[in-house]
Amino acid sequence: MNYVDVMKVFSTMGFGAVLSASDGTILDMNDTAKEFLSLPDVPKGEKIENIIPFPENDTDQPSVWSPSFGRYLLRCPTPEMVTLPPQTQLFVFRDASVDFKYRLLENTLNHMNDAVTIWDKDGRMLIINTAAERLETHISQDVIGKHVSELYRPRKDTPLVVPLLIEEKKPILNLRQVFLTSTSKEVEVLSNNYPIFEGGRMMGVISVMEDRRRLEEMSKRIVELQQALVDQARAPASSKKVSPLKAKYHFNDIAYCCQPMQKAIERCKMIARSDSNVMIYGETGTGKELFAQSIHNASPRAAGPFVAINCAAIPDTLLESMLFGTEKGAYTGAEKRNGLLEQVDGGTLLLDEINSMDIALQSKLLRVIQEGTFRRVGGNTQIHVNVRLLSNINIPPLEAIEKGLLRKDLYYRLGVINITIPALRDRKSDILPLSKAFITENNRKLLKNVRTLAPETLTLFQLYDWPGNVRELQHALEYAMNIIPEEEDLITPAYIPEHILDATGQVTPSTAVKSAQTMEDAMAEAGRDFLRRVLAENDGNISRTAKAMGITRQNLQHRLKKLQMQHEESLYAKEK
Repeated sequence: MNYVDVMKVFSTMGFGAVLSASDGTILDMNDTAKEFLSLPDVPKGEKIENIIPFPENDTDQPSVWSPSFGRYLLRCPTPEMVTLPPQTQLFVFRDASVDFKYRLLENTLNHMNDAVTIWDKDGRMLIINTAAERLETHISQDVIGKHVSELYRPRKDTPLVVPLLIEEKKPILNLRQVFLTSTSKEVEVLSNNYPIFEGGRMMGVISVMEDRRRLEEMSKRIVELQQALVDQARAPASSKKVSPLKAKYHFNDIAYCCQPMQKAIERCKMIARSDSNVMIYGETGTGKELFAQSIHNASPRAAGPFVAINCAAIPDTLLESMLFGTEKGAYTGAEKRNGLLEQVDGGTLLLDEINSMDIALQSKLLRVIQEGTFRRVGGNTQIHVNVRLLSNINIPPLEAIEKGLLRKDLYYRLGVINITIPALRDRKSDILPLSKAFITENNRKLLKNVRTLAPETLTLFQLYDWPGNVRELQHALEYAMNIIPEEEDLITPAYIPEHILDATGQVTPSTAVKSAQTMEDAMAEAGRDFLRRVLAENDGNISRTAKAMGITRQNLQHRLKKLQMQHEESLYAKEK
């Protein structure tokens, strides 16, 4: 078989092949090589090192190299049976992007403290990092490719999360699990689990787990530091720095323009004046703690301490000690210590993810609310405190009650006033003001000068469902601003995380119009997109934008109001 036939065979197998003279001049290459190198034709007469920057110290061993075009390729040995023309040599290589990305992912995961496992859509393990190996006493070579049911057995009525997530195709967060491994080791973890999608199809599952026992040790250290922080917060103003137990956010820090958010904020401002308990419902990432802190800072308790405790992140036994405090000898190693309820006296305590609190502990908390008193763990003395309780919940309260995650009587005590924060997918008009706020914040942190979103980026953002809500938007923009060049001031789709582009199909404004539900919706969306583009081109200046459109300023303002865009023009204004 001569080299021409061999090069064709290489193409069918996905290998690139380049024939060069002894001096490195390119003579020929196959179609796959042209595709890898993004070349329309064979660059005959060019030096191979100008087209393909092979490593200087070339050896017989395969090597990975990164050409200027950005693709990672793997150098492969040339078959000995190939009959080459005199004074020539054949370079063979394949796309190694997947290999490189896999090794990069593997090395990254192995440097994490959290245990991570990745599974395919059928529930078979693909990747396990070293932290998971240590936690589960597994060796990767023994578990890769095996089904989850072969590796784990559930305990204490906790389901195996991987099959559950594959079925439901939704993130399962802050799940407490107890299971036996194939080595009969009992493992107790707190896990966050996410489905992996590509092109709208579910490809697999990633689980990030924390060892509950390690969490207990860390939580005990938190308890030890807690009292010192409270003491600092209550010290005379002249003798202390800014307290870490103060709420940071106020209502003015909440970026929005939609009517539901405006109503929620107005309602919160009114209830802030009272001492009534408030339950805030919203999906993960909607900004529940932002609202809770704002309520505290707008209340008569603003000068007092504010403490938030995540009920899902702390083991039940330790959570009870943290809330109520302990008496010396209550359990092995226990010392006399004030709990959060005492430490926050006169202030506000936020119970985050109250639906993750153990039902038995919920009962004890109910007695505190009803009677206004409690006893430390191991103590007999009744202690009275004056604390306002705020609580967050990430599933509808009635659903939590139905599932046995929240006591009905506790709900009526904690939810004297209920606040609902809409998901970002239900208030997409807030995407632009939120983006502007996050861009401003990142400009300060990253020393960038980004102005706003490009109109096409905003269109993509409005088409995306944002399962992670505002927090996901925040992280997407932080990602974009880390990679955007210094000279650019608009975030274009080129800098958006790939999973957002995949989920939206890289939708353009024209296809956005097609996806609208009605002709009226389509025309309105087309009008908004056009106005956003012209506003961006004119830095949000109303007069210049009106002149560019050939209409009066009053006419433009009327159109903005009609399309519910009256608050958007300022978001395109160039920062001084």
